[in-house]
Parts: sequence; structure tokens; C-alpha cells
Amino acid sequence: MIARNIGIPNPLLGKVVMSKPLASLVLFFAFTALSFAQTASPTPPPDNDVVKITTTLVQIDVTVTDSKGKIVRDLRPEEFEIFENGQKQAISNFSFVSSVRETTEPDRKTEKPDVPVPTLEIRPEQIRRTIALVVDDLSLSFQSTYYVRRALKRYVDEQMRDGDLVAILRTSAGVGALQQFTSNKAQLYAAIERVKWYPLGRGNIGAFAPIEPTPLEQAAANGDRTVSEEDLEAERQSLEAFDDFRNESFAVGTLGALRYVVGAMGELPGRKSVVLFSDGIRLFPRDEQGTTDSGRVFDFVRQLVDLANRSSVVIYTLDARGLQTTAPTASDQIISPTAESISRTITGRSRELFDTQEGLTFLARETGGLVIINNNDLGDGVRRILDDQSYYLIGYLPDDDTFDKQKRKFNKLEVRVKRSDLKVRYRSGFINVANESTPRAPVVQTPVQRLLNSLMSPFAVNNISMRLNTLFGFDETQGAFVRSLLHVKADDLKFTDEPDGVKQAVFDLLAVSFGDNGAPVDQIAKTYTLRAKGEVYERIRREGFVYHFTFPIKKPGAYQFRVAIRDSRSDQVGSASQFIEVPNLKKGRLTISGIVLENFTPEQWKVFTSESPTGAENVKETDPMTDTSTRRFKRGTVLRYGYEVYNAKLSDTKRPNLTSQIRVFRERSLILEGKASPIDLTNQTDFARVKSVSAITLPVKMEPGDYLLQIIVYDNLAKEKRRVSTQFVQFEVTE
Repeated sequence: MIARNIGIPNPLLGKVVMSKPLASLVLFFAFTALSFAQTASPTPPPDNDVVKITTTLVQIDVTVTDSKGKIVRDLRPEEFEIFENGQKQAISNFSFVSSVRETTEPDRKTEKPDVPVPTLEIRPEQIRRTIALVVDDLSLSFQSTYYVRRALKRYVDEQMRDGDLVAILRTSAGVGALQQFTSNKAQLYAAIERVKWYPLGRGNIGAFAPIEPTPLEQAAANGDRTVSEEDLEAERQSLEAFDDFRNESFAVGTLGALRYVVGAMGELPGRKSVVLFSDGIRLFPRDEQGTTDSGRVFDFVRQLVDLANRSSVVIYTLDARGLQTTAPTASDQIISPTAESISRTITGRSRELFDTQEGLTFLARETGGLVIINNNDLGDGVRRILDDQSYYLIGYLPDDDTFDKQKRKFNKLEVRVKRSDLKVRYRSGFINVANESTPRAPVVQTPVQRLLNSLMSPFAVNNISMRLNTLFGFDETQGAFVRSLLHVKADDLKFTDEPDGVKQAVFDLLAVSFGDNGAPVDQIAKTYTLRAKGEVYERIRREGFVYHFTFPIKKPGAYQFRVAIRDSRSDQVGSASQFIEVPNLKKGRLTISGIVLENFTPEQWKVFTSESPTGAENVKETDPMTDTSTRRFKRGTVLRYGYEVYNAKLSDTKRPNLTSQIRVFRERSLILEGKASPIDLTNQTDFARVKSVSAITLPVKMEPGDYLLQIIVYDNLAKEKRRVSTQFVQFEVTE
């Protein structure tokens, strides 16, 4: 169907009003058609890259701390010296970027202890810190995994700030469904739940593999005199070579995951941070004599460091093992506990600890980050890293020799501070290739590959602007389901001229739902041809259109829905994603469905609420699909909302007793709290799905921006711990 446009101002003042039953609530959960709606265009991120390596400017970020590790904020340009390959450079630009920002705490006087405050999704221009928390479960031991999970939960509960854009990634998971950068704490909690010990990795139960006798050692201990010392030494070397190969393979896997994250973060503005929780990375393999030699791990690390420095990404590393003893423990089985064997055990473990910590230290030092080792409090280590987000931005003008490949392959940087007793951290240097001249091999991708790449990227692709809204629902026929509404800005599509004045656009659509383990659950892959002419075509170009689809949910849990569109004419791609938690209704807990929205102008509202409206034929219809998908409303209009309530307790008369209340937030500040009022049960007979409809006016003087509408339902017949359920929807107020 094609919806008519809405756009008439309204002088209503802000207040909560009740309205007639929302017939469109029932229709919404049965929608099957394609509709067209208003345009929604996201705000592009600002261009404020930190590190620039060009033929006209080299710009680096420098962190300066005092003897107590605190950021020094009052240094002047003349107190810095920058050297490139030993030659002092004249500073051309200088500034200090602070991460300190006042956080907005919720109003504790009005916040009820059993009703959480929802989190507002932030816009690109509101991002203060972008942090990728990378869990190297390819290396973590069983013990380390426990401490990492605890540190991650502490960060989300206590250390996460307004303006933090965060992703929690696992090196074993590839590109999983929950690996999106978000400010949604529920999504981060779901990602933490997936952090578990990976038994197929190189991690053991503890920090070190327990010592067990080899077959030849066991044979020698049992009296086999054919086993010589040369045989035992050859066996040990063979096992060590295999262990080196295995460790190298897992290290490359870890670095490959880091390379993907760092490369993708380069698309975001500003200074970015990767926090790596790991049991260590061994940079250099050892030969039979115990000496180290460079190999593919070190080469991979050097490439990763250069990519991080060019992408303005600082890598922080934490050794999840904490402070360890290298002495034998009760789990070790030493056949001959001589001084020599015990010394060999301690030496081997000390060398392993040093070698694996060396990789963590190198990654952090070369990218300007911190390394946290021999520290049993990972949460405190994360705090130190978060406090380290302020820096000086210093630039200089390179000379002709900087990018002369004949003279040098790498430009080494050194930064000094004239003030004493200060510690300076900065990027070690860069390969002598300017960003604008970095050769890039041409990549030829099929249309399917382009769709898949945009779908799996941890960042939205905005060449075609889209807005996605997913809503949970339930009915007895199909059970639990999630309906997704996708608004597409049709003006971003390329239309071609066809006979008889028809305009035509062809696009491919790929929609996938992912479970909390990163595996796809359901998908839709189709090619659509959009044909229109005259006023219909102009309306589509002006208002965009809404595509919707439904995925049945076989199992409750955390899901992410991703959609990608590719215009077959222009080859442009757009993508969008949204996280949603599907509750388990079988547990009998009070639950609220997704929230359906409908926007009214004054004339529309007058006609809608009148018993005998006049002039209704001249008033355009509303479109709840458009309003629910775009969630953008003009101030001075009426916002109508509807939802369903499941698992309400019934009285002796087989009727529920439910009370509802709304709260409206702006940046975690409570700006409106409605009075609790009974849910109207008039004309309702199916109390397995209690429907509720209300409306709120958006004041004419309401500030434009993002808001949250929270619905709270109280079941007055349920026990105290099960009497409250809440749901929320984010919306935008425009002029």
C-alpha cells in the first residue's frame, strides 16, 4: 500500500492523553505488504581523524603522565620536541584533547529501584570514546576466562560512560552477531555471556600446562635401558617444535582478528582504543639452542602496528594471567624431582612468561598504549586504560626525505618533554608511505560479496540511508516472532527511464537474523524491481519506502537483525542492524511486546477523536508503519503508542488487573513521568494478549533531539518480584 504524506503543525501543549483503542495495533502484527513512508537521513560522522600521515603533514597523538600515572594536561608547545629519524622537527600544530566529560546520571528521586533506566543509542557526533574490548579466547586459560568475564561486567556496570561506543569481540568467533559497536548495555551483557573458555584454543586450565611425563620419559622411569639421553632430548625438541608451531598458528589467528578490528575502526572518527585481554603472544620462535629468530608472527605484528598507527587506533594489552608463580605445583607430574628437573621447569615457564608478555608489551608500546602485566586486578587495569584517553595532538611538516624509499623504509619517531619526571608515550613511527600514496590492490567483488561484506561489517554502511526498527510479538498461531521495519531513502537509489514514463529501480536485499553465538538463524535474499511514474514516483523519491519482514523465533535469547541493500544500477550499498532480546514467555513472567507508533497532526487528531468528524475527507491518513520505522516526529504533534502485554495473572473472574505508566528521557534525564493508570480492558476478551493504547503530545517548545519513551506495566495480581515489566522505544523530535 502507499501511505499519504503527513506534515501539518500543531499547537498542543505537552501532556499525557488517553485515546480510542488503536486498531492499527492489531493490523501491525499482521502486515504483509510493502509501504512507502517519509525520508530518514542519518547524520554523517565528523571528519576529525587524529593521526595523519601525508606528504604535507605528519600528525601524532602523545600521552604524557606523571610519576603516579596521571595525565599531565598543562604542557605547552615549547615544552615538546619531536625527532624524525634523529632530526628535530618544527612543530606546526598543537592541541590537547581531553576525554573528561561530565556524565548525566538519572534522577534517583524519581527512579524506582525495580524499573531500570533505558540506554539511549548515541549518534556519531556524540561519540566520545570508541573502545573495542577484544577477548583473545584462542589463548585464554580456563582461569583467565573467569577473570576476564568479571572485568568486562565491571566495566559495563561501573566504568562505562555516556558517549562510549563499545564492542566486545572474541578472537575465536570471527564476525559474530553480537560484535557490533553499541552503547546498549543489554547488547554488551549478551556479548559477555558468550565469553567462555575455548577448549580448542591453546589455553589450559591454568596459566601453564601441567607437566606430564612424555612416553620416553615414562619408559625410562619404568626401567627401559634402551632409552638414551639423546632420545629424551630429541623427543623434548620435537614436542617443543610442535608447541611452537601450534602457538604460532593461534597467534596468527589472534593477530588476524585484531587486524580486522583495527582496519574497520579506521572508518570511525577520532582516536580509537583496542583493549586486548590475552594470555600472551609469542613474537619469536626459539631454535634448538634456545635463541630467538624473527618469523611470521613478528612480521604480522609490524604490519598490524603500522595499520593501527595509520588508523588512529591505540592498542592496550592486559595479561589475563595476572601475577604467576613459575614453580612446580600439585598438578605437575615430575617423575624425577631433582634439582635439575625443577630448575628446568622454572626456567622453561619463566621463559614462556617473558616471551608471551613480550608480544603484549610490543603491541602496546608501538601504538602508544599501556601494557598491564603481573596485575591480579583486571578491573583496575581497565580503569587505568580508560583514564588514559586524553592526549596531545602534535604535527609537523615532513621534508622530501620522509617518503624517499631509496633512503629508508621506516621513519622512526621520538618525542621528548623538557619538563622532568614525566613519562611520554607515542607511536613508534611509520613506514615511509604517505596515506594518499599507499598502493591499494584493486578488489573485484561480486554483488553477493558486496552485500555480505556490508552485512557482516561491524559498522553501518550509509551509501544508501536506512533505518531499522525491530519489534517482538507473540500469538498462539506462530508463537514468538520479531517483525522488522526497514525504511529506505529511495532518493539514494538510481532510477532508470522505462517506456510510458515509468521510472524503475532494481535492488538486492539480504536480511539475516543472528543468534547469540554468531550463527545465522534465518535469512531473506531477494531482488526487487520498483516501478512507478508521475505523482507516485515523486512521492517515493520524496518520502522513501518501508520494507518489512517477519522472522519466527524458535528459541528465546539475544538476537541481532542485519539488513543490507545493494542498488544494482549504481552498485551502492547500505546496511543497518538492531539488537533485540526475545524473552522466554514459558517462564510466565510479565512481558511487553514491541511498541507501535502513530503520529497525528492537530487536524488528524481532531478528526480521530471526534464522534462525528466534519471535513474528514480532506485530512490525510496516518501511517503507523512509517512512524514506527522512522521514529522521527515534529514537535507540536501527537504521538500515539500501542503494545501488547503477555503473561498477565488473572483473578477469580478471569480478568487481569494491570496498571501502566510512561516515562520520557532525554540523555538519561527524566523529563516526564506520567501517572500510573489502569489499562482499559473495554471490548477485550483475549487476555493472553492484553492490548493497551495511549497518546502523548510533543510540546511545541520541545527541544529537537533524541528521546526515549519507556513503558512500565505493573501486574497487581502477581508476586512482588514478577509484577513489573518494561519496554522502551527511541524516537527523534524534529523542528
